[in-house]
Amino acid sequence: MTAQETKPGIRLDTAEHAVERRPAGELVFDVQDLSVYYGEFRAVREISMSIAQNQITALIGPSGCGKTTMLRCFNRMNDLIETARVEGKILYHGVDLYEKSVDPVEVRRRIGMVFQKPNPFPKSIYDNVAFGPKIAGFKGNMDDLVEQSLQKAALWDEVKSRLKESATGLSGGQQQRLCIARCVAVEPDVILMDEPCSALDPIATGKVEDLMQDIKDEYTIVIVTHNMQQAARVSDMTAFFTAEVNEEQDRRTGVLVEYDKTERIFTNPTDERTENYVTGRFG
Repeated sequence: MTAQETKPGIRLDTAEHAVERRPAGELVFDVQDLSVYYGEFRAVREISMSIAQNQITALIGPSGCGKTTMLRCFNRMNDLIETARVEGKILYHGVDLYEKSVDPVEVRRRIGMVFQKPNPFPKSIYDNVAFGPKIAGFKGNMDDLVEQSLQKAALWDEVKSRLKESATGLSGGQQQRLCIARCVAVEPDVILMDEPCSALDPIATGKVEDLMQDIKDEYTIVIVTHNMQQAARVSDMTAFFTAEVNEEQDRRTGVLVEYDKTERIFTNPTDERTENYVTGRFG
């Protein structure tokens, strides 16, 4: 996949069901009329949005509105679900991620993911960070790479004297930052974060949020969060999703309501549904 060799085109139209402002800067993702199905059930409907390089984009909305499904589309994690299928396009630097010629393993190397619950491997701190580069055939100085990755994750000073100790002995917040170090060790272009602070205390949450700000000059970050204050603190752009409820089948289909600069979403949203959600009237 020659992701860096093409530039994304600019679409001027927006989906009828959403208010979309295109972010400034070079686009990393251009999502065009994306729908995701699990079997016959459509979990996400006709999403169109674009994500710019070196920005933090937050996906917010009530439970069941398709935020995580949308996030997992960016690195083809939904491919791992047998019944899942995708319609529409996600262009990554102009390359359609779902073209048959695109290798999903390479996609996941370029587009890393940090999950809701810290999931360090049952290995040493050092081996957690070194695991991905070893698999990818890294030929450089592994000690330097591990140190650099832990520094980027703001964890080096806390663990440098115990790199051979088990990663499972770290605190929850340290484990999550280790997972971020493990992610950046393979030199991704994008980092996806699915509720990365939901299992953390406020102090650890603050450290992860500070880390996101520190590394966004090097990476494009997309975060799913239920914490609206967190979205307001860390993100440049915010997408608000909601769910269309089919009462007969007891199913919810996610739709994008509004996508704009974070400040505007939280102070002067265009859609009444967005205003009701961010002011706590529903959700």
